[in-house]
Amino acid sequence: MIFEFKKFLFIASINLSFFFILLIGIQNSSNKAKVNFVVNETIELPVSFIIGTSFISGSLLGSLITINFLKER
Repeated sequence: MIFEFKKFLFIASINLSFFFILLIGIQNSSNKAKVNFVVNETIELPVSFIIGTSFISGSLLGSLITINFLKER
């Protein structure tokens, strides 16, 4: 149980660090686009922010899936 909590804390801190670096890096981004969902669309966001947040969320979710597989064994 302690190992899983430490692993989750490590994963969350790494991804949070990536997110803060992403926010600092997109300060001068001028390329903007909207994300179209099924019902609504977002405001204009920098393309680098859209790509970066999808990478970070994929990294976080992928890491959480491996924690669940380790728990079943």
